[in-house]
Amino acid sequence: MAVAKKAPKPAKNAAAKTGSAKPTRKAHAGATISVKQVRSQIGIMPKTKATLRALGLRKIGDVNTLPDRPEIRGMIARVPHLVEVTQKGA
Repeated sequence: MAVAKKAPKPAKNAAAKTGSAKPTRKAHAGATISVKQVRSQIGIMPKTKATLRALGLRKIGDVNTLPDRPEIRGMIARVPHLVEVTQKGA
């Protein structure tokens, strides 16, 4: 009674492992926004603090330049009372 070994399953996305797959999202050429923290994060909800950290802001006066993408715009929409936004690029 010999037990036959099962063949390994092929990878679901073999193209991604070989590096031949194209990226699914193209970056906007030159479209950036500058985000500046203008109010303190003392006394705000932890989730809001985490959003500021994800935007790269730690303290009042910090400025970070980010790509103008829907994900970033959504984070900014969560903290509009704490930041100023300046649009740059095309």
